[in-house]
Amino acid sequence: MPENEYLCYMEIHTYSKHELAMAYAPTLTPVAALNRLAQWIKTNPRLCKDLAETGYQTNQRHFNSRQVKLIFDCFGEP
Repeated sequence: MPENEYLCYMEIHTYSKHELAMAYAPTLTPVAALNRLAQWIKTNPRLCKDLAETGYQTNQRHFNSRQVKLIFDCFGEP
C-alpha cells in the first residue's frame, strides 16, 4: 500500500478557530497558533475578501464550512 494512503485529511465542516489554528501549527501554543492563522488571513487580501463575502467577522469563534473551504483552498489542508 502506498505510504500516502496513511495520511489523514481534514473534512470540510465547522471548526473552532482554535481547533483549525492548532491543526496548522500543532507545535505552537493555542494562542500562538491562533495569532499565526489570523496573521496569514490578514495578509492575504483575496482570502480576506472571500471570507468577508461569507459574512466572516474577525471576532467570531468558529469558521463555517464555506470559510473552512476557502482557507483550505488558500493554504492547503493542515
